[in-house]
Amino acid sequence: MNMRLKSLIAIVIGTAIIGFGINTFNIPNGLAEGGVTGISIIIKILFPTIDQGIVYFLLNIPLFIIGWKVLSRTELAYTIIGTILSSAFFSLFDYVLTPTPMKDTLLAALFAGVMVGLGLGLIFRFGGTTGGVDIIARMFQKYFGVSMGRTLFISDIVVIGISLVYLSKESAMYTLVAVFIATRVIDFMQEGLNAGKALTIISENPQKIAKAILGLGRGVTILTGRGAFSGSAKEVIYVVVSRNEVIRFKNAVQEIDPHAFVIVNDVHEVLGEGFTFDENKQPIND
Repeated sequence: MNMRLKSLIAIVIGTAIIGFGINTFNIPNGLAEGGVTGISIIIKILFPTIDQGIVYFLLNIPLFIIGWKVLSRTELAYTIIGTILSSAFFSLFDYVLTPTPMKDTLLAALFAGVMVGLGLGLIFRFGGTTGGVDIIARMFQKYFGVSMGRTLFISDIVVIGISLVYLSKESAMYTLVAVFIATRVIDFMQEGLNAGKALTIISENPQKIAKAILGLGRGVTILTGRGAFSGSAKEVIYVVVSRNEVIRFKNAVQEIDPHAFVIVNDVHEVLGEGFTFDENKQPIND
């Protein structure tokens, strides 16, 4: 399956998840949302007979101009497709679903955040957007290195502040919970699926440790270092492993040198042999 087809499928699934989540958890439970979606929800709640999907599409038209400037032609095409699909699913689920408020608003907020975050994270991961503030978020990520989740969170707070016109303080607080959860899910979907741990090891037995790590199926890089106090040269071992392998590798190091100095760091994304490719440079499909 080529990448473009995968992207289109991801956009369809992602927008469907968002449309379902908004109409199942947000609107029935009086929860707002951030960005253009949040504005469309405000208008929908104030004027129940208005079609949210149409409102959402119309609000996005000015942002397409920004998208024309900052997005590639492919990204812009995905954005337009994502916006059209989002509008369609908002209208579809508004028509087929019967709004039913949940007894536990906190639970509704948690599920609202997960659904929106899952949908957006899936779309972002495959290079698409659903329009709206997503375009601005992608611009900030591209030019300033700011995560899309963080940009969306800031914009969401602004829109939620506006929504206090009709929201109670409690509903606004529950909405912030949903937005925060969505932000974390988005970042996890973008960075966490190929995340790992990096081990930096300083030991008196570097070669023996390196051999043990190689025997466990991971590559090793040996860096040259020098102790600041002693002035003596040292070999520093650097290895990246998956999160569930950390204990196994730490134990292996401890068995060889109980006094080894081991630093464990988070690695947000790992590409290459052993993670996204096998030893024959073929993609790993989990």
